[in-house]
Formats: sequence, structure tokens, C-alpha cells
Amino acid sequence: MPDRRVNIHARARPAMSAIDYIAMALLIIGGLNWAMVGLFDVDMVATLFGPATALTRIVYVVVGLAALYSIYTMAKMASSKRH
Repeated sequence: MPDRRVNIHARARPAMSAIDYIAMALLIIGGLNWAMVGLFDVDMVATLFGPATALTRIVYVVVGLAALYSIYTMAKMASSKRH
């Protein structure tokens, strides 16, 4: 008679990938920067890399891309819970 036990780990979500951790770190950095701007009127990214420099803009774009990736990840997780 075949074994009828259910593997409880069969549908477990895989661990976060490296890109998930990078996106999370960038979102934390971006969130802390916005908190500094709101509380103390200090933009740490602009302070570190110079106001309105290309590098500052690149940092902002990368943080924004991390946010978009996180939206995609959240939507993917929500759709997998429905199935």
C-alpha cells in the first residue's frame, strides 16, 4: 500500500534569493533616507554623493527599481497564495 502521508514542505515558498535581499536592503536604505529628509531635512544620498550629481540620480533610480521589483514580488506571492 502506498504511503499517503502529505509532505508539508512540498508547497513551502523557497527562501529569498540574493536579488530579494538586495532589493530589501535598498528599500531600507531608501526608507531611512526619506525618514532623515522628513525629520531633519537631511538627504544623506545627496550629502554623500553631492546634490544633483549623476551618481545621486543613479542611487535614486536603483532604489526606485528595487521598489518596483518588490511590488512584482508581492504580487507574485499574493497570486501563489490563491492557488
